[in-house]
Amino acid sequence: MMGHIQKRGRNSWRLKFDAGRDAAGKRKIQYQTFRGGRREAQLKLAELIASVASNAYVEPTKTTVIEFVRNRIALWEAAGEITARTAARYCELADNQIAPHIGAKALQKLRPLDIEEWHIALRNGGRANGKGGLAPRTIGHAHRVLSKALSDAVENEVIAKNVAATKVVPKVPDDEMVIVQDVPAFIDKLKSSARLYVPAMVSLFTGMRLGEVLALRWKHVDLSRGVIGVREALENTKAHGIRFKAPKSKAGRRNITLPGLLIHLLREHRKAQLELRLKLGAGKLLDDALLFGDIEGSPPSPNALSAAWSDFAEHIGVPAVTFHALRHTHASQLIDAGVDIVTISKRLGHAKPDITLRIYAHLFRKDDAKAAAAIDEALANLGYSA
Repeated sequence: MMGHIQKRGRNSWRLKFDAGRDAAGKRKIQYQTFRGGRREAQLKLAELIASVASNAYVEPTKTTVIEFVRNRIALWEAAGEITARTAARYCELADNQIAPHIGAKALQKLRPLDIEEWHIALRNGGRANGKGGLAPRTIGHAHRVLSKALSDAVENEVIAKNVAATKVVPKVPDDEMVIVQDVPAFIDKLKSSARLYVPAMVSLFTGMRLGEVLALRWKHVDLSRGVIGVREALENTKAHGIRFKAPKSKAGRRNITLPGLLIHLLREHRKAQLELRLKLGAGKLLDDALLFGDIEGSPPSPNALSAAWSDFAEHIGVPAVTFHALRHTHASQLIDAGVDIVTISKRLGHAKPDITLRIYAHLFRKDDAKAAAAIDEALANLGYSA
């Protein structure tokens, strides 16, 4: 392979080298400008020639980090690799956490030190409103989006190395996960909200996600057997509005056994719906009707209910308890009751028990015996045995 160095100015050189052949078999000649001494320029040229010989060379591009990340998010969604809601969340992370700090940097010039400095910037002042830093969990989410995009860049020979993969994300403290500590007292406060009481109770005693709760139809609720069938979920995005989607994974399509308290509550909820429809002359309640739809059968907005929940939680003095915290609380109750990890995993709709164990490991650590038993069951489920 041939190469040549031409002096362009003081401490400036043009490196010319053979970069192989294109798809049509035509020889490709590449040029790069290098600043430094002649000896350094010779070493750089040798490095470029060696990278071509080892198939590690990537052609220069002016694409910025944020341009590439946004492009990949759009492609992932179009390919069905991620849902519209996940794409919207990824775009938020790209716009608020990636773009302001390293977004304008050329993709091929991104270095491990840039990632380290980025983490520090996010921790000290990464909020979109500029008021304070981000929690380690959010920094981790942003890091994973960037790393996923950079992995695609490596695969498509746009860059030679995923520099995000060389840096560890900030550790998430065990106490960052918020759960309801006094469930009976919390339920008493819940009763003051006619709109939120039943959906919240369903999540609290089944572990269902908000989107799954709001997508429930009466045809999937068998109160005589005490079983709820999770078959779909609601999502709310700017791109598509409110729409139904399949569960997050195959394991997300599941049946959940209901406690007696919830069976009674849902019977009362159905009775109230029937009485309202009778009063308004809306006819009988169809099996396909939503548990939490309006009188016309339209689905509720997950975003609107989530916002209403935030206001309610603030009102009752527990602003840190998000609706999703009810799912975590349910898992905590099962762990404290000594329920096996496989059952907990299936109830929550996780694809594998080790996912459940990874999320709730700190809860198992409160009881070392439970932790050991959970690990054994997770390994057994993966085909490992003592």
